[in-house]
Amino acid sequence: MTLWRTRSSTTVYENPWVRVREDAVDRPDGSAGIYGVVEVRNPAVFIVPVTADDEVVLVEVDRYTTGVSLEVPAGGSDGEDLLLAAQRELREETGLVADSWERVGSMFALNGICNAPEHVFLARVLRPSGEPTEHAVEGITAVRTVPWTGVMAMVADGTITDGETVAALMYAAIALRRIA
Repeated sequence: MTLWRTRSSTTVYENPWVRVREDAVDRPDGSAGIYGVVEVRNPAVFIVPVTADDEVVLVEVDRYTTGVSLEVPAGGSDGEDLLLAAQRELREETGLVADSWERVGSMFALNGICNAPEHVFLARVLRPSGEPTEHAVEGITAVRTVPWTGVMAMVADGTITDGETVAALMYAAIALRRIA
């Protein structure tokens, strides 16, 4: 049972990827309020690619909203099967394919203001795809391979600031039994 009650909902913006709505609500304490919600139209996928040498493949992305960011490969599922979307995103962003795939977790981004489901995959047994990447379209400026311990240090020192990447790495660490 939710403590919130929606009185009315109005779409204030939408495009093929997101819908923004403004809801008139009754808050948990019973007072009236307004709540803005961003709904992502399709779930996103996040991939933690780990090499045979225990390195994580990361992409450096120039984000319109926040600038340059070091992240795991990720993207929208565009309505397709989540595993197929993860495989496509890995190939498009890194030029790699993986022979081993494991779904290691699910989460929501910015759940205080968004309904944005996300699914995390661990990809192993990596090899070049032989297909062109979409770096120019995606804003990817580099693909980097970093030892697992180095990636954890980059989270600790603030080099990796993307919250979804931090969460995806946590799911991967649990799956890989790096933490209990």
